[in-house]
Amino acid sequence: MAVRLLLYLAILLVGGFIGFKELANKKIISKLDHIQSGSLLFLLFIMGIRIGLDDKVISSFLKLGVQALVLSVFSIVFSVLLIKLVSKYI
Repeated sequence: MAVRLLLYLAILLVGGFIGFKELANKKIISKLDHIQSGSLLFLLFIMGIRIGLDDKVISSFLKLGVQALVLSVFSIVFSVLLIKLVSKYI
């Protein structure tokens, strides 16, 4: 687990260094939005496959959906209330 975390951190640092020093090719930079979108869609596809293969997730899908709905509603409601409260004092 720690090795995987260090690998992710190293990849992030290398990418940050390349971006900071502007070492990337202009052609690659112009295509970054397409590369990021493709990578995100591929990641979501793989996550969907893994979720679909997990019997525990499928069997508790309704319970997880209700919990996600409750969490989302409370997050939105309390965020709006906090913003209204704070905006009165600012």
